[in-house]
Amino acid sequence: MGRKIYWAIAIVAVVTLGWAFFQGDKPVEKSDLPWHIGHPTADTIRIFGITLGQSNTTEAQQHFREAAKPILFKSPGGQLVVEVFFEEVNLAGLKARVVLTVAAPEGELPGMFERGLRMNATSSGKEITLTPEDIARVFTMPVSSLTYMPLVRLDDAGFAKRFGQPLMRIRERKSGVMHWLYPQQGLDIALGGAEKPLLQYVSPVNFDKLVQPLLARGEIIK
Repeated sequence: MGRKIYWAIAIVAVVTLGWAFFQGDKPVEKSDLPWHIGHPTADTIRIFGITLGQSNTTEAQQHFREAAKPILFKSPGGQLVVEVFFEEVNLAGLKARVVLTVAAPEGELPGMFERGLRMNATSSGKEITLTPEDIARVFTMPVSSLTYMPLVRLDDAGFAKRFGQPLMRIRERKSGVMHWLYPQQGLDIALGGAEKPLLQYVSPVNFDKLVQPLLARGEIIK
């Protein structure tokens, strides 16, 4: 019984920490807040100390103070994309998982694939381990998008308070996941379903590329 009470208290403490963060009662580093989105130019944004289209993985690793894990991903349709994973970072007191998409030149991707050290099949495609030389090259390439996944569950009200009402909402037909879309901020907040919230940041100039697949598999909610 004592152990059950201990774990119940621990779970409540974690949830309370998340809520305290979103309520903003405690001063934190502004640049590490998920709603603190800067606009260095009209075509890009700066979030978590990273300017999309300019900053690279080396800079992200220095800011997050965590080791980066780069992977070359091949989709079932054959598309190749380089992603960089940070399994757990602590930003402004809230733990999260962060995934960067790297703007690798398309002409270089097939070579990375051929040189890959090993391949791991997953439910969504194949993950290829890059050579040390290719990793070093990837770390110098600009980050094109950033996905932020808080490790605690937070409800819609917390997001609405900090980000305001979205310009558009799209609900995926199959999963029921709701996407709150903020084009000027380059932000898509995915809420609902079985997963924790997911925040994806892209440059505003590339926002249509994010929205079009959502419209193809979802419906606009007034």
